[in-house]
Amino acid sequence: MAREFFIFVYLLLFHVIFAFCSIFPVKRKITFVVSFKQNSLFVYNELKKQSKPFQVTFVCTPSCYQQVAKEVKQKKVFLFDLKKPWHFISSIYHIATSQYVIVDNYYGFLSTVSFKKGVECIQLWHAAGAIKTFGLSDKSIHMRSKGALHRFKKVYAQFDHVVIGSEKMKHIFMEAFGLSSEKFLLTGIPRTDLFFEKERKEAVVKHIYRRYPALKNKKVILYAPTFRDGQLDKFDLKLDLSQMHKAFKDTYALIVKLHPAVKKNADLSRYPGFVIDCTDYDDVNELLLITDVLITDYSSIPFEFSILNRPMIFYPYDLEAYQETRGFWESYDQLVPGPVAYQTGEIIKLIKSGSFDYRRIEAFSKLWNTYSTGHSSRNLVQYLYHHEENKVHYDRGD
Repeated sequence: MAREFFIFVYLLLFHVIFAFCSIFPVKRKITFVVSFKQNSLFVYNELKKQSKPFQVTFVCTPSCYQQVAKEVKQKKVFLFDLKKPWHFISSIYHIATSQYVIVDNYYGFLSTVSFKKGVECIQLWHAAGAIKTFGLSDKSIHMRSKGALHRFKKVYAQFDHVVIGSEKMKHIFMEAFGLSSEKFLLTGIPRTDLFFEKERKEAVVKHIYRRYPALKNKKVILYAPTFRDGQLDKFDLKLDLSQMHKAFKDTYALIVKLHPAVKKNADLSRYPGFVIDCTDYDDVNELLLITDVLITDYSSIPFEFSILNRPMIFYPYDLEAYQETRGFWESYDQLVPGPVAYQTGEIIKLIKSGSFDYRRIEAFSKLWNTYSTGHSSRNLVQYLYHHEENKVHYDRGD
């Protein structure tokens, strides 16, 4: 009850400020509302190549504000946080006066706004694929109030278009957001362009080796477990680092990429030179470039890692409990493109054997990355310009 009251007050405040800001005219401007920086920054960098670029503004949640502000520098970047009132009001102003509003997550404020005619809201979702359910298909949705469910549907109804990398993800979005099939842009996922850009990849790899010199001349295992509810105060790393160290210390380095909120509860310093804590490295896709074997569970990382056609091992040590609370789009064993292990010993045997089905990984990538072929950022930017030209042509009455 208290949560719903707070949400109500917050959304009412947003609605009032937005209504006032709507007095001002819409400008030739794109505002990115960002929780995850990669997709938005890839599109932004492509926009800069245009002879007549849009004005660009970033509205960032606290999780990525510093990163985006550092990378775009002179551009307008605002912290979308009530604790910073001027930033918060400025954020709403830019959302209310932009020709395009590009979001990358669920944002409750969308349930309160009425965009002007000609404004387009585009969902540039932060994952290329999905193992666990979300949106209207989330198993926990039945625990929310009728008012919350109504709010969710109003948010999803604001999406004029959703960017996708595959027909597979399109059908998931249709179910999760309750959208019709014509709502989708088949441009591919912008941040996947990294995997096709030779010079950029080489520069990234050099940067990573400079930052983590222990990784040089070693094969790399990346362990990236999904964040689980209830781990903020107590976190238990389920991968046995002692066993991994004994088995691979001479040939491999083990990168561990945790959720930043649980890092403080994990001791990763016991095996210097072997276990490398990369939790603070803010772009996991860049780490994938040096990864030889990925170990994960329910995250969306495998969808993009499959583009590189490298081995993955799935370690869902709490599969039954996770299935019960979160749910999956398909049977877990059939969905994932690699062997499933439930003990560290099984993982070690799999890596030592090297018996991975690369054809399965390739088929998985083709299924989920159909439209992500190295030109996704350019495709989306071309859509924005083409759509704008058509609107201008229409508005002139021609």
